[in-house]
Amino acid sequence: MAFESTVHADRLRFEEEPSTDVRFPGTGERDSTSHSERSRLPRPVEPGRDYDDVTVAYRLATRVVGTPGGRPRPARE
Repeated sequence: MAFESTVHADRLRFEEEPSTDVRFPGTGERDSTSHSERSRLPRPVEPGRDYDDVTVAYRLATRVVGTPGGRPRPARE
């Protein structure tokens, strides 16, 4: 599964520093990744400050690489 999104804001303000968490619950071993690219938005953001003309591109991907019993998933032909 993969998810990609790009968000643009003319003006953005954080009242407090955001906290984010990405989890992939369930059974089976997974190969997962998440990544974001930001334009005009520092890390970390400063609460109470306005940021203008902001863009964030985000990609999230995961795949099951094993079966629930821990055996490798059979190769596709």
